[in-house]
Amino acid sequence: MQSCEISSDSTDDPLSSGLRIHRQPRIVVIGAGLAGLAATKTLLENGFTDVIVLEASDRIGGRVQSVQHGEAILELGATWIHGTSGNPVYHLAEDNGLLEHTTDGERSVGRISLYTKNGVAHYQTNNGKRIPKDMVEEFSDLYNEVYELTQEFFQNGKPVCAESQNSVGIFTRDVVRKKITLDPDDSESVKRLKLSMLQQYLKVESCESSSPSMDEVSLSEFGEWTEIPGAHHVIPGGFMKIVELLAQDISSCTVRLGKPVRCVHWNYHARQQEEIAQGDDGSHGDNHNDDRRGLHRRRGGQPYDPFQGQPVRVECEDQEWFPADHVIVTASLGVLKKGHETLFSPSLPEDKVLAIEKLGISTTDKIFLEFDEPFWSPECNSIQFVWEDEAQLEQPVYPEELWYRKICSFDVLYPPERYGYMLSGWICGQEALLMERCDDETVAETCKELLRRFTGNPNIPKPRRILRSSWGSNPYIRGSYSFTRVGSSGGDVERLAMPLPYAKSTKALPLQVLFAGEATHRKYYSTTHGALLSGQREATRLIDMYQDLHNAETTKPNM
Repeated sequence: MQSCEISSDSTDDPLSSGLRIHRQPRIVVIGAGLAGLAATKTLLENGFTDVIVLEASDRIGGRVQSVQHGEAILELGATWIHGTSGNPVYHLAEDNGLLEHTTDGERSVGRISLYTKNGVAHYQTNNGKRIPKDMVEEFSDLYNEVYELTQEFFQNGKPVCAESQNSVGIFTRDVVRKKITLDPDDSESVKRLKLSMLQQYLKVESCESSSPSMDEVSLSEFGEWTEIPGAHHVIPGGFMKIVELLAQDISSCTVRLGKPVRCVHWNYHARQQEEIAQGDDGSHGDNHNDDRRGLHRRRGGQPYDPFQGQPVRVECEDQEWFPADHVIVTASLGVLKKGHETLFSPSLPEDKVLAIEKLGISTTDKIFLEFDEPFWSPECNSIQFVWEDEAQLEQPVYPEELWYRKICSFDVLYPPERYGYMLSGWICGQEALLMERCDDETVAETCKELLRRFTGNPNIPKPRRILRSSWGSNPYIRGSYSFTRVGSSGGDVERLAMPLPYAKSTKALPLQVLFAGEATHRKYYSTTHGALLSGQREATRLIDMYQDLHNAETTKPNM
């Protein structure tokens, strides 16, 4: 970020003249993740100078978190740039030389699953046996065939059968099981292995979707998520480089770290006038004194507001208040689910609350294990955990002490020259939250025993170092990314993104509260490019509004 410089307000620019005010409009952006930084960057580039970013944590980046671990940079959050053609994150990386050292192993074409890359995935059973490669390929072809069917319900408007309960997991499990069971060429033992692999594939799919289970993912909406064409890329220098590029022209005084927001008070003046009309003195308790809200008393007790006309007040946890003309909220869906009732005053409209409740978000965590030497063969790119005793289960549900059964795999990080001998494990759902509660020693020991059991190698040592994410228990994140849960739709994403007050509220000042973040992008939810584009979208709403108002003022005929 740039050093802090105070910029002077202009009274002759289209922004201030647009609303016939003698100042720049004040815009508060809540959150300094990709969406918040993209919105801020776009506003500053278009002449808005009175912008402030409130970030609850002590760092920028949100769900992007690159960590130096020895000689390597590990991604606790976003890892892949998904697609190239028209992807703003890819173009930002490519234009700034961030992909010059990306290896072939960090560049994947086609549908990826977690870290899958060059090499061979080793599917190991809990009895320590490796499933033959040809059997894995047979099952993979079958699974991918059914996966394509799940896309057709949205893309081709196919009706969803009642038996599937509109669930990707139930539909996939039912269709794949029938195909396996009816295959006359497979023995019963082979069929059992394939049915066990099905459960493992669904765990991987859950980690990729950041859902507790694929049973919770809407079948009718699954195909609306849109994949950008082109290869997927890892940024060797860390995904935080993208964050730094977005923030490099934003002055340090614009971003306020360690400023969690308690409440966004919108339609503030309309409510204040109602209080005055009702004889209310405007006080809201000792913590909400008039001075902190920017209010001072005229003679006779009537409050005088030096920020007259600014319809929003942002109240922080430390009791500092920020008046604003507009607020862009980039809080995660998890934060909105937990706190929307107290985060907005007045409360959010009922349809927006319903959208927040219906859409899904869960936790996908990574567990990085570093070893002195590899115990895996050179061609092995991952160790996939297949529990043979889960073949006939429906949705696997585990008691708390068996949380580790939800770890679906460990991927080998390439190249070893960069990462050393490093594995990355994946776990999602409630079991990820249980993992987060454990200490490093417990998780490291548990993972060592799992690897010994599934590889059949009793000599695998304890990892020399462990690093893991904890997105679910982070109070300012509360989950990894969103998905369309059974009962929700793309329409809920649109309702979540709709600014307040709604257009039908003609008497209220427009675009007081805007919403951005990956969960507000109908086609690209769950992605970094979806987050970035959503921030640009909300900034553009404001840019367009002020430009339209300016044009209307300058073209008004003389009377």
